[in-house]
Amino acid sequence: MSSIRILLVDDHEQWRNLVRLLLQLRPGSQVIGEVSDGLEAVHMAEELKPDLILLDIGLPRLNGIEAAKRIRQLSPDSKIIFVSMDNSLDIVEAALATGALGYVYKSDAASELPPAIQAALRGERFVSSGIEDNKLTDAPGGKAARRHELLFFSDDALLLDSFTRSIATALKADNAAIALVAKPHQQSLRERLKAESVDVDSAIQQGTFIFVDVAETLATLLVDDLLDSVRAFESFSRLILTASRAAKAEHPRVVICCQCKGALWAEGKTDAAIQLEQCCNDLAKSHEIDFLCAYPISASHDVEDEGEFRIICSEHSAVHSR
Repeated sequence: MSSIRILLVDDHEQWRNLVRLLLQLRPGSQVIGEVSDGLEAVHMAEELKPDLILLDIGLPRLNGIEAAKRIRQLSPDSKIIFVSMDNSLDIVEAALATGALGYVYKSDAASELPPAIQAALRGERFVSSGIEDNKLTDAPGGKAARRHELLFFSDDALLLDSFTRSIATALKADNAAIALVAKPHQQSLRERLKAESVDVDSAIQQGTFIFVDVAETLATLLVDDLLDSVRAFESFSRLILTASRAAKAEHPRVVICCQCKGALWAEGKTDAAIQLEQCCNDLAKSHEIDFLCAYPISASHDVEDEGEFRIICSEHSAVHSR
């Protein structure tokens, strides 16, 4: 497979780290430059003449659409794929009108960036299924779409902020929440929730909010570093039913913020992490639940097995990096 030279343009470093991990899944992909604003992107594109540019829209100094227009003049052979959190049809149309060959919604990047790149290299257009008119919407009174989201986090503060938002939203809507977090994070999570006007003690007492320790949970579910899937399914089911019965909403959902899979991944127990992700998808077939799974990541993190990384991403409905 021929080599492809890629310029990566995004003002969030951790997002660029995640994209580099995804690009490792394509043999021959080479990131030859990274920039964080639109003007830098124009200058770098003119200098390097990359084969492909992955371009955000909300950039400092010069937005991605204006940057793309200039790049098309200075490096006309460079193919452009927009990768953005903006899924407005007006923005998508304006972006593609620059001559870009692709538009990938960031939440779908893990599954859709590889085929978008393949399409662009063939000279074909690719538009993410996460774009506004293709997104699944819930019918009134209908069953909410499955949410099993993957969060790559760069530090504990970002992890706790994400968990706090998800749990606070659930509890304020009279739903329930379960936090499977490492013991050192439990007090910090309590404090953040109280700062969001959540009566944590009352929610725990009523059973709508359940704290579970990661280490203690995994100790009961692993056998020779592999998951006891039956025990895991039964254990999670009991927790979900307990929380759901305590919730006051008419059709209660349970939000589960989980560090267990990320802890397994960090320890090199990737097979067990995949098993647990698959178990969670099985749980979603019989319970009204939303999962947010947190995996630690750093600039130095490398993908040792691209197949395992791809499987982990594919088990989720969306992938985020903070």
